[in-house]
Amino acid sequence: MKILSTLLLGSLLSVVASAVTRSPNFVVIMTDDQSWVGTSLQIDPADERSRSDYFRTPQIERLASEGMSFTRGYAPAPYCCPTRRSLLIGQTPARHIYQKDQPNWTANYRQQLSIPQMLKQANPAYRAAHFGKWDMRYDDVTPAEMGYDVSDGYTDNGTGGGKGAGGPAASTDPKLIVGITERTGAFMESARDANQPFFVQVSHYAVHLDIFYREETYAAESARAKGEKHTMPEFAAMTYDVDEVIGTVLDKIESLGLTETTYVFFLSDNGGRNTMPKQQGRTEHRNFPLRDGKGSVYEGGIRVPFIVRGPGVAGGAISDEPVTGLDFFPTIAELAGYAKPLPAALDGGSLTPVIHHGGSGTVTRNYPFLLFHQAVARSAETALLAGDYKLVKTWARDRLELFDLSRDVSEVRDLSQKMPEKTAKLHQMMVDFLTEVDAETRKIGSKAEVYERANPSS
Repeated sequence: MKILSTLLLGSLLSVVASAVTRSPNFVVIMTDDQSWVGTSLQIDPADERSRSDYFRTPQIERLASEGMSFTRGYAPAPYCCPTRRSLLIGQTPARHIYQKDQPNWTANYRQQLSIPQMLKQANPAYRAAHFGKWDMRYDDVTPAEMGYDVSDGYTDNGTGGGKGAGGPAASTDPKLIVGITERTGAFMESARDANQPFFVQVSHYAVHLDIFYREETYAAESARAKGEKHTMPEFAAMTYDVDEVIGTVLDKIESLGLTETTYVFFLSDNGGRNTMPKQQGRTEHRNFPLRDGKGSVYEGGIRVPFIVRGPGVAGGAISDEPVTGLDFFPTIAELAGYAKPLPAALDGGSLTPVIHHGGSGTVTRNYPFLLFHQAVARSAETALLAGDYKLVKTWARDRLELFDLSRDVSEVRDLSQKMPEKTAKLHQMMVDFLTEVDAETRKIGSKAEVYERANPSS
């Protein structure tokens, strides 16, 4: 019996090893404006506040049960566009969208190695697709320019019923979730039939405003008891609808027989909104227990749901390691067997020591911190995360705040006066990095003015 068990174990390990060493497939699923507490998944097992008290997302719960969820998952930026640009090339927005030489960063961005381009260098058989919201505003770089073979083209908020389109309202294809999902499934099936490995990013317009949903979903959510921070059945319906099509993609991967060779990455592009038009009866902040929301470098603006599923990733595993969408590039490069040196200007690190070791490993990056930065057309703010400590700088006020996130996830206790040496050390790291990448640290214009500087001939 012992010999038989050993043989069976060896056979299982051989199958797993084979799945990992073959050119794997990659699926990135990104929702829009979905809060860390915007799902029914309790992200932190020790904190029941880390889930919605109303919204239902059974498919995101399913994905977490089949993969690894991260209690400290971060979007690269607190806004849509910079996150999408950064994820594709593994660089913090401080390196490109907010550079001082504003007329030149558009050309510089196009020269960066993207995930699709990198994969095709690793294996020319790779095919790449992008469906849904693209939103590379200012310089209008297209999916084709960044190496995608198939895409919905240049899309933005307005394409999917963006802010100002007229919701809340019922729809047969709310936020285009059906079309996006069908095209994703057809692409994966086509690549499978051609025996080609693939990378596909599914970028949903939901749950960004405006609010659209299926009528039957709205009826079901209206009948349920509301929470203290989440009370709006229209938003609950939109959340449930996009969750359902996430499950459709997972089902398609399974039906194609690709589960053992496909990695699935899930995250939101930034934190949830602070306010919701027409929401009533709320007694807690929408992102509670996190501070602030979309547009802010406090936790509510950047901490998001973050899950990885795939070969060698233990189902139901949880990791407290701080991770970011910037880590996708080096992770995918390693898993795909990319043999060349990674770009020097890379701010992410490979997740493989964590996802293939039950969540207990660490991510090694070029810099011993995560940095979140915005300026130019946004209020100038920077946050630096090193271990449990986080330093936040508001540039217009020259204000520094220090928080210990292990004890204060709500960022209400500023330790900068009690820990001046720690504050000074982290501040120096922050300033040194921003100086190195020549980042702007002022708000110097509106979004329209930024676009004009980036496109002087248009």
